[in-house]
Amino acid sequence: MTEHGERTAAVRDVPPPRPVPSAPGAAPAAEGTAARAGRLLADAVGGLLGRGVPAAAVLRDVAAAVTTAARRVASPARPAEGGAGPFPGAVVGDLLAAAAPHLPVRDAATLRAEHPGLSDDEIADALVARAARLTTAIGAATGGIFAASWLAPPSLLALPLELGAETAAVAAVEVVLVAELHELAGRPAPGDARARAAAYLAAWTDQRAVDSRPGAGIPPVLGTAGLRALQRHVGRRLARSLPVAAPFLVGAALGGRGNRRATEALARRLRADLRRHLP
Repeated sequence: MTEHGERTAAVRDVPPPRPVPSAPGAAPAAEGTAARAGRLLADAVGGLLGRGVPAAAVLRDVAAAVTTAARRVASPARPAEGGAGPFPGAVVGDLLAAAAPHLPVRDAATLRAEHPGLSDDEIADALVARAARLTTAIGAATGGIFAASWLAPPSLLALPLELGAETAAVAAVEVVLVAELHELAGRPAPGDARARAAAYLAAWTDQRAVDSRPGAGIPPVLGTAGLRALQRHVGRRLARSLPVAAPFLVGAALGGRGNRRATEALARRLRADLRRHLP
Protein backbone atom coordinates (compact mmCIF):
# COMPACT_ATOMS: atom_id res chain seq x y z
CA MET A 1 0.00 0.00 0.00
CA THR A 2 1.16 3.46 -0.79
CA GLU A 3 1.98 4.41 2.80
CA HIS A 4 4.34 1.47 3.24
CA GLY A 5 6.62 1.75 0.23
CA GLU A 6 7.02 2.67 -3.42
CA ARG A 7 5.67 0.49 -6.20
CA THR A 8 8.32 -1.59 -7.91
CA ALA A 9 6.26 -3.02 -10.75
CA ALA A 10 4.86 -1.26 -13.79
CA VAL A 11 1.30 -0.08 -13.60
CA ARG A 12 -1.04 -2.36 -15.53
CA ASP A 13 -4.31 -1.41 -17.20
CA VAL A 14 -6.59 -3.72 -15.22
CA PRO A 15 -10.17 -4.13 -16.46
CA PRO A 16 -13.07 -3.47 -14.10
CA PRO A 17 -13.77 -6.29 -11.60
CA ARG A 18 -16.03 -9.02 -12.90
CA PRO A 19 -18.80 -10.09 -10.51
CA VAL A 20 -18.86 -13.71 -9.41
CA PRO A 21 -21.62 -15.19 -11.60
CA SER A 22 -25.01 -15.99 -10.14
CA ALA A 23 -26.53 -19.43 -10.21
CA PRO A 24 -28.42 -20.16 -13.46
CA GLY A 25 -32.04 -19.19 -13.41
CA ALA A 26 -31.78 -16.86 -10.42
CA ALA A 27 -34.58 -14.33 -10.56
CA PRO A 28 -33.82 -10.68 -9.79
CA ALA A 29 -35.30 -9.26 -6.61
CA ALA A 30 -38.08 -6.73 -6.76
CA GLU A 31 -36.73 -3.23 -7.34
CA GLY A 32 -38.13 -1.47 -4.27
CA THR A 33 -36.67 1.48 -2.40
CA ALA A 34 -34.09 -0.63 -0.58
CA ALA A 35 -33.03 -2.36 -3.80
CA ARG A 36 -32.63 0.96 -5.61
CA ALA A 37 -30.52 2.34 -2.78
CA GLY A 38 -28.42 -0.82 -2.73
CA ARG A 39 -27.79 -0.62 -6.46
CA LEU A 40 -26.78 3.03 -6.12
CA LEU A 41 -24.20 2.05 -3.51
CA ALA A 42 -22.94 -0.96 -5.49
CA ASP A 43 -22.61 1.08 -8.70
CA ALA A 44 -20.76 3.87 -6.90
CA VAL A 45 -18.31 1.46 -5.26
CA GLY A 46 -17.91 -0.40 -8.56
CA GLY A 47 -16.76 2.85 -10.12
CA LEU A 48 -14.24 3.34 -7.34
CA LEU A 49 -12.92 -0.22 -7.60
CA GLY A 50 -12.94 -0.71 -11.35
CA ARG A 51 -12.74 2.68 -13.04
CA GLY A 52 -10.79 4.80 -10.60
CA VAL A 53 -13.61 7.28 -9.99
CA PRO A 54 -12.40 9.90 -7.45
CA ALA A 55 -13.45 9.21 -3.88
CA ALA A 56 -15.19 12.58 -3.54
CA ALA A 57 -17.44 11.79 -6.50
CA VAL A 58 -18.17 8.34 -5.09
CA LEU A 59 -19.13 9.90 -1.75
CA ARG A 60 -21.70 12.09 -3.49
CA ASP A 61 -23.26 9.03 -5.13
CA VAL A 62 -23.17 7.04 -1.88
CA ALA A 63 -24.74 9.98 -0.04
CA ALA A 64 -27.65 9.76 -2.49
CA ALA A 65 -27.98 6.05 -1.68
CA VAL A 66 -27.86 6.75 2.07
CA THR A 67 -30.53 9.42 1.67
CA THR A 68 -32.77 7.00 -0.22
CA ALA A 69 -32.28 4.32 2.44
CA ALA A 70 -32.86 6.85 5.23
CA ARG A 71 -36.23 7.81 3.80
CA ARG A 72 -37.22 4.15 3.85
CA VAL A 73 -36.06 3.55 7.43
CA ALA A 74 -37.67 6.77 8.66
CA SER A 75 -41.00 6.13 6.93
CA PRO A 76 -44.13 5.73 9.11
CA ALA A 77 -44.46 2.15 7.85
CA ARG A 78 -41.09 1.33 9.42
CA PRO A 79 -40.47 3.28 12.62
CA ALA A 80 -36.98 3.33 14.05
CA GLU A 81 -36.33 1.09 17.05
CA GLY A 82 -36.63 2.86 20.39
CA GLY A 83 -38.10 5.95 18.77
CA ALA A 84 -34.67 7.10 17.58
CA GLY A 85 -33.96 8.71 14.24
CA PRO A 86 -32.84 6.72 11.21
CA PHE A 87 -29.12 7.03 12.02
CA PRO A 88 -26.70 5.51 12.70
CA GLY A 89 -26.77 1.73 12.21
CA ALA A 90 -30.13 0.94 10.68
CA VAL A 91 -29.75 3.00 7.51
CA VAL A 92 -26.26 1.90 6.55
CA GLY A 93 -26.84 -1.69 7.70
CA ASP A 94 -29.94 -2.05 5.54
CA LEU A 95 -28.16 -0.34 2.66
CA LEU A 96 -25.21 -2.75 2.83
CA ALA A 97 -27.53 -5.75 2.96
CA ALA A 98 -29.29 -4.51 -0.19
CA ALA A 99 -26.03 -3.67 -1.99
CA ALA A 100 -23.99 -6.77 -1.13
CA PRO A 101 -25.34 -9.07 -3.90
CA HIS A 102 -24.44 -6.43 -6.51
CA LEU A 103 -20.89 -5.61 -5.39
CA PRO A 104 -18.19 -6.43 -8.01
CA VAL A 105 -16.39 -9.52 -6.70
CA ARG A 106 -13.79 -11.32 -8.82
CA ASP A 107 -13.32 -15.08 -8.65
CA ALA A 108 -9.93 -16.75 -8.13
CA ALA A 109 -9.27 -17.36 -11.84
CA THR A 110 -9.90 -13.71 -12.68
CA LEU A 111 -7.70 -12.50 -9.82
CA ARG A 112 -4.81 -14.72 -10.93
CA ALA A 113 -5.22 -13.66 -14.56
CA GLU A 114 -5.06 -9.99 -13.53
CA HIS A 115 -1.91 -10.56 -11.44
CA PRO A 116 0.31 -12.75 -13.67
CA GLY A 117 3.47 -14.09 -12.09
CA LEU A 118 2.35 -13.46 -8.51
CA SER A 119 1.73 -16.09 -5.87
CA ASP A 120 -1.62 -16.20 -4.11
CA ASP A 121 -0.08 -14.56 -1.03
CA GLU A 122 1.29 -11.75 -3.18
CA ILE A 123 -2.11 -11.29 -4.84
CA ALA A 124 -3.73 -11.15 -1.40
CA ASP A 125 -1.19 -8.50 -0.40
CA ALA A 126 -2.18 -6.50 -3.49
CA LEU A 127 -5.89 -6.83 -2.67
CA VAL A 128 -5.32 -5.59 0.88
CA ALA A 129 -3.15 -2.72 -0.40
CA ARG A 130 -5.84 -1.67 -2.87
CA ALA A 131 -8.62 -1.81 -0.27
CA ALA A 132 -6.55 0.14 2.28
CA ARG A 133 -5.68 2.75 -0.32
CA LEU A 134 -9.33 3.18 -1.29
CA THR A 135 -10.68 3.35 2.26
CA THR A 136 -7.95 5.88 3.06
CA ALA A 137 -9.02 7.97 0.06
CA ILE A 138 -12.67 7.79 1.15
CA GLY A 139 -11.79 8.94 4.66
CA ALA A 140 -9.56 11.69 3.32
CA ALA A 141 -12.33 12.94 1.03
CA THR A 142 -14.79 12.98 3.93
CA GLY A 143 -12.26 14.74 6.17
CA GLY A 144 -11.68 17.31 3.46
CA ILE A 145 -15.41 17.99 3.22
CA PHE A 146 -15.58 18.56 6.98
CA ALA A 147 -12.48 20.76 7.01
CA ALA A 148 -13.72 22.91 4.13
CA SER A 149 -17.23 23.44 5.44
CA TRP A 150 -16.92 23.45 9.23
CA LEU A 151 -17.39 27.21 9.57
CA ALA A 152 -20.63 27.16 7.59
CA PRO A 153 -23.36 26.38 10.17
CA PRO A 154 -25.81 24.81 7.67
CA SER A 155 -23.15 22.24 6.79
CA LEU A 156 -23.39 20.74 10.29
CA LEU A 157 -26.80 19.39 9.33
CA ALA A 158 -25.09 17.19 6.75
CA LEU A 159 -22.72 15.65 9.30
CA PRO A 160 -24.65 12.37 9.84
CA LEU A 161 -25.19 12.03 6.09
CA GLU A 162 -21.51 12.49 5.28
CA LEU A 163 -20.46 10.04 8.00
CA GLY A 164 -23.10 7.58 6.82
CA ALA A 165 -21.85 7.86 3.24
CA GLU A 166 -18.24 7.33 4.34
CA THR A 167 -19.14 4.31 6.47
CA ALA A 168 -21.22 2.74 3.69
CA ALA A 169 -18.51 3.23 1.07
CA VAL A 170 -15.72 1.94 3.33
CA ALA A 171 -17.78 -1.06 4.41
CA ALA A 172 -18.63 -1.95 0.80
CA VAL A 173 -14.96 -1.84 -0.21
CA GLU A 174 -14.10 -4.06 2.77
CA VAL A 175 -16.89 -6.54 1.96
CA VAL A 176 -15.43 -6.88 -1.56
CA LEU A 177 -12.01 -7.50 0.04
CA VAL A 178 -13.51 -10.16 2.32
CA ALA A 179 -15.17 -11.87 -0.65
CA GLU A 180 -12.09 -11.82 -2.89
CA LEU A 181 -9.80 -13.13 -0.15
CA HIS A 182 -12.20 -16.06 0.29
CA GLU A 183 -12.29 -16.66 -3.47
CA LEU A 184 -8.50 -16.54 -3.72
CA ALA A 185 -8.05 -18.92 -0.77
CA GLY A 186 -10.29 -21.51 -2.43
CA ARG A 187 -12.91 -20.97 0.27
CA PRO A 188 -15.80 -19.30 -1.59
CA ALA A 189 -19.06 -19.18 0.31
CA PRO A 190 -21.57 -21.71 -1.04
CA GLY A 191 -24.79 -20.88 -2.84
CA ASP A 192 -25.86 -18.34 -5.42
CA ALA A 193 -24.79 -14.69 -5.54
CA ARG A 194 -27.31 -13.63 -2.90
CA ALA A 195 -26.34 -16.42 -0.48
CA ARG A 196 -22.63 -15.72 -0.96
CA ALA A 197 -23.21 -12.00 -0.42
CA ALA A 198 -25.03 -12.71 2.85
CA ALA A 199 -22.17 -14.95 4.00
CA TYR A 200 -19.49 -12.39 3.15
CA LEU A 201 -21.45 -9.61 4.81
CA ALA A 202 -21.75 -11.76 7.95
CA ALA A 203 -18.00 -12.45 7.77
CA TRP A 204 -17.32 -8.70 7.60
CA THR A 205 -19.63 -8.14 10.59
CA ASP A 206 -17.99 -10.91 12.65
CA GLN A 207 -14.46 -10.08 11.42
CA ARG A 208 -13.78 -13.74 10.68
CA ALA A 209 -13.82 -16.15 7.75
CA VAL A 210 -16.94 -17.91 6.50
CA ASP A 211 -17.26 -21.44 7.88
CA SER A 212 -18.08 -23.30 4.68
CA ARG A 213 -17.54 -26.80 6.06
CA PRO A 214 -20.39 -29.30 5.62
CA GLY A 215 -23.02 -28.83 8.30
CA ALA A 216 -21.95 -25.27 9.09
CA GLY A 217 -25.48 -24.09 8.38
CA ILE A 218 -24.80 -20.91 6.38
CA PRO A 219 -28.14 -19.12 5.88
CA PRO A 220 -29.09 -18.23 2.28
CA VAL A 221 -30.05 -14.70 3.37
CA LEU A 222 -29.13 -12.42 6.24
CA GLY A 223 -31.67 -13.17 8.98
CA THR A 224 -33.05 -10.85 11.63
CA ALA A 225 -30.26 -11.62 14.12
CA GLY A 226 -27.62 -11.19 11.43
CA LEU A 227 -29.10 -7.89 10.29
CA ARG A 228 -29.16 -6.58 13.86
CA ALA A 229 -25.54 -7.64 14.35
CA LEU A 230 -24.67 -5.87 11.10
CA GLN A 231 -26.45 -2.70 12.24
CA ARG A 232 -24.63 -2.77 15.59
CA HIS A 233 -21.27 -3.21 13.86
CA VAL A 234 -22.02 -0.36 11.47
CA GLY A 235 -23.11 1.79 14.41
CA ARG A 236 -19.78 1.18 16.13
CA ARG A 237 -17.92 2.16 12.95
CA LEU A 238 -19.95 5.36 12.76
CA ALA A 239 -19.26 6.12 16.42
CA ARG A 240 -15.51 5.75 15.85
CA SER A 241 -15.75 8.29 13.03
CA LEU A 242 -17.44 10.98 15.11
CA PRO A 243 -14.28 12.31 16.85
CA VAL A 244 -12.75 12.89 13.40
CA ALA A 245 -15.40 15.54 12.86
CA ALA A 246 -14.06 17.72 15.69
CA PRO A 247 -13.03 21.09 14.24
CA PHE A 248 -9.43 20.99 15.47
CA LEU A 249 -8.78 17.38 14.47
CA VAL A 250 -10.42 17.07 11.10
CA GLY A 251 -8.40 16.90 7.92
CA ALA A 252 -7.62 14.74 4.93
CA ALA A 253 -4.74 12.81 6.53
CA LEU A 254 -6.55 12.12 9.79
CA GLY A 255 -9.78 11.32 7.98
CA GLY A 256 -8.14 8.43 6.12
CA ARG A 257 -5.74 7.09 8.73
CA GLY A 258 -8.35 5.38 10.88
CA ASN A 259 -9.94 3.72 7.85
CA ARG A 260 -6.59 2.35 6.70
CA ARG A 261 -5.84 0.87 10.12
CA ALA A 262 -9.29 -0.74 10.35
CA THR A 263 -9.02 -2.22 6.84
CA GLU A 264 -5.56 -3.63 7.49
CA ALA A 265 -6.65 -5.10 10.84
CA LEU A 266 -9.65 -6.76 9.20
CA ALA A 267 -7.41 -8.25 6.51
CA ARG A 268 -4.92 -9.61 9.06
CA ARG A 269 -7.65 -11.31 11.08
CA LEU A 270 -9.36 -12.73 8.02
CA ARG A 271 -6.20 -14.07 6.37
CA ALA A 272 -5.10 -15.70 9.62
CA ASP A 273 -8.53 -17.28 9.97
CA LEU A 274 -8.47 -18.56 6.38
CA ARG A 275 -5.03 -20.12 6.94
CA ARG A 276 -6.16 -21.83 10.15
CA HIS A 277 -9.10 -23.47 8.41
CA LEU A 278 -7.43 -24.65 5.23
CA PRO A 279 -9.15 -27.81 3.95
